[in-house]
Amino acid sequence: MAKPDSKQQVFTLLVEVGRSDGDGLPKNATGAALMCFASGIDEAEAVRETVAILKQADMAPLDVSGYGTLAERRAEGHDINEDEEGLMQRALDENSVIVAQVTPFYD
Repeated sequence: MAKPDSKQQVFTLLVEVGRSDGDGLPKNATGAALMCFASGIDEAEAVRETVAILKQADMAPLDVSGYGTLAERRAEGHDINEDEEGLMQRALDENSVIVAQVTPFYD
């Protein structure tokens, strides 16, 4: 159970996925990278939720890299456009995982 003073945040995650039946990736792709915005009390929770949702969508998560919260990314000098910020806000408002970009991998 979350602490009463805990606050949801949105984390930027890069998830590498392999192939699985019904994953929706292009026929010749060997996998993909998915940029996701996921809400959570901490990054570990955001990662767990993201992996669970991707598995429900018949995807095969292999690796997850975390890039921090909006504030952390800004502090590191990341260029964050208005669309990206809007998707982050949506993930926070809906307490959800948003897949913002899918980049298929090919041999």
